[in-house]
Amino acid sequence: MCGIAGCLNLREAPPPGEELLRAMLGQIRHRGPDEFGIYLGDQVGLGNARLCIVDLAGGQQPISNETGDVWIVYNGEIFNYPELRQDLETRGHRFSTHTDTEVIVHLYEEFGTACLAKLNGQFAFAIWDARRRSLFIARDRLGVRPLFYTVVDDSLIFGSEIKVLFADSRVTRALAPRGIAQVFSYWSTLSPVTCFEGIQELPPGHFLIIEGGKMALTRYWSLEFQSEKTALPSTKISTARRTVASLADEFAELLVDATRIRLRADVPVGAYLSGGLDSSVIAAIIRRIGTSRLDTFSIAFSDPEFDESQPQQRMASLLGTDHQVVRAADADIARVFPDIVWHTETALTRTAPAPMFLLSQLVRSRNYKVVLTGEGADEFLAGYDIFKEAKIRRFWAREPDSKRRPQLLRRLYPEIVRLGASAPAFLKAFFGNGLGDTGASDYSHHIRWRNNQRTHRFFSEGFTGHLGEAHARAKSEIVFPARFADWDHLQQAQYIEASTFLPGYLLSSQGDRVAMAHAVEGRYPFLDVRVVEFCASLPPGVKMPALRDKTLLRVAAQRWLPPEITRRRKQPYRAPIHRCFGAADAPGYIAELFSDSALRNSGIFNPISAGRLYQAVRQGRALGETDEMALIGILSTQLLHQLFVKERSVRPKLNAIDRIKIVDERGRIKK
Repeated sequence: MCGIAGCLNLREAPPPGEELLRAMLGQIRHRGPDEFGIYLGDQVGLGNARLCIVDLAGGQQPISNETGDVWIVYNGEIFNYPELRQDLETRGHRFSTHTDTEVIVHLYEEFGTACLAKLNGQFAFAIWDARRRSLFIARDRLGVRPLFYTVVDDSLIFGSEIKVLFADSRVTRALAPRGIAQVFSYWSTLSPVTCFEGIQELPPGHFLIIEGGKMALTRYWSLEFQSEKTALPSTKISTARRTVASLADEFAELLVDATRIRLRADVPVGAYLSGGLDSSVIAAIIRRIGTSRLDTFSIAFSDPEFDESQPQQRMASLLGTDHQVVRAADADIARVFPDIVWHTETALTRTAPAPMFLLSQLVRSRNYKVVLTGEGADEFLAGYDIFKEAKIRRFWAREPDSKRRPQLLRRLYPEIVRLGASAPAFLKAFFGNGLGDTGASDYSHHIRWRNNQRTHRFFSEGFTGHLGEAHARAKSEIVFPARFADWDHLQQAQYIEASTFLPGYLLSSQGDRVAMAHAVEGRYPFLDVRVVEFCASLPPGVKMPALRDKTLLRVAAQRWLPPEITRRRKQPYRAPIHRCFGAADAPGYIAELFSDSALRNSGIFNPISAGRLYQAVRQGRALGETDEMALIGILSTQLLHQLFVKERSVRPKLNAIDRIKIVDERGRIKK
């Protein structure tokens, strides 16, 4: 895994300089500390910070084709690269390295932008084609690896992280009201929006071609579910005749192979073990494949509300892994939170990335660069409570006066029982909002988004004035596919979750950004394109019959795991919030950022209401979920403003002791 950077002149101008590329790469040294590479042309400059995982000695970037007129800088892994290489060699391509990076170069020579359809992996790359004088920038299907860009002074500037762009003094640093408001509504920005004005994210499943001063953005892949309306008759018949057991067999075969190819590396590979079904399945498959040793890593909390140590230790014992644990105390979360905001480059409404940051630190300290994890199973196999919640609400909506139907929600959220006699009134008021609007595209997520938007009351009048009508209702910000209305209600909910929460938060703030902060690469077998497309083709009843979540995975997992794991109810991964920031010995930056002067300086929040919220925390008062989200949202946004706008933080550029490969425009290696 690596980081990339670059600058392309869209008009006649002096060529990008080496010092600019050195400054850009210095900002993402953490992503690829092993070695660096720079390509300097008369129109373009490309940079790479490399984390050596495949072909440790020979894979330094930039890498070219045989004739030196096509060059690539690349961040990611192509897991089917040996098979692709074999085919390319039969077509006459000659290789000078053993990396997956070089496979992309030759694949592009052979197929052009259509090469993306052949890649099974997680990636963001830039290819300079000197023959056509064009730049080809692409990002993987699901958004595992990040890529950002902006245009300033007729120059396209891009990089794996936003701080790369800020290394160019021409790029303005200003927070974007639209992006901040989206985080407070959806838990993340919605691609291509970011939290910074003028800076865009390349959306998952898209590529950019820049040629002749013109830019063209193209979608090359989208998540498509098979519905009764759109499926071919032959497909309907074959699916209907197949049993859950036979589908589970096919799914298991795909998942095993997805895991197998993600073990391809010239360095040791470990695994995260949360104690839940998803990560346990992946760890069990790794052991089944025959790895002689497996190190597993997990997070422990002192509060049993968040802790899963017991099932983690049980699974580690069953699998015989060398299990290592990081203990995330409240004080640790508060201590590292500024680092979290620096690396995630976004406002946040939860602290869950902080323990993951500490976990990757542990992984790196044990000399691991690669871990396999269980992300993606909940999105594509229907594991989240929000899917069940939407199903219950639709069932309730058929008889809105029923007193029994809404009681099913108690099964999802046992804490409702603690409300005692007030529980029925709470259920009706909270989950009954918009109950009859079952035709709404955002029906499954309406409750979540409506609840989140209560945090907007902390925005200042000036900030709110910058927001347009698009923020009046959450659903107006989501772009739904043309066939969305043809899909089953579960499929619609899955699409929303997989296209918003998954890339915007789970794979970013809680995934790539906190793992790569310590140069650790996460790999996700459940996000293998074959697994994803197989799951999308399944009838909803196979994934979630009645209210039984992840049924197909639970059936498949019986061959690897004991019943205590396959039947275990999902415990959502969460981390403490208000206790971390209200303690008497909490770090001083918290009080400073919630001060009246700091709040007025940023201009984003109402100093009175934000100050009252912070005082409530200082007094030890428990907060509701929405106020906890607001607390973290305010604190992270204030940090974002301080780190990137007010202080204009910049890390040192590459220097003389760094191992750098520099190539000039004619392909001659200079250093």
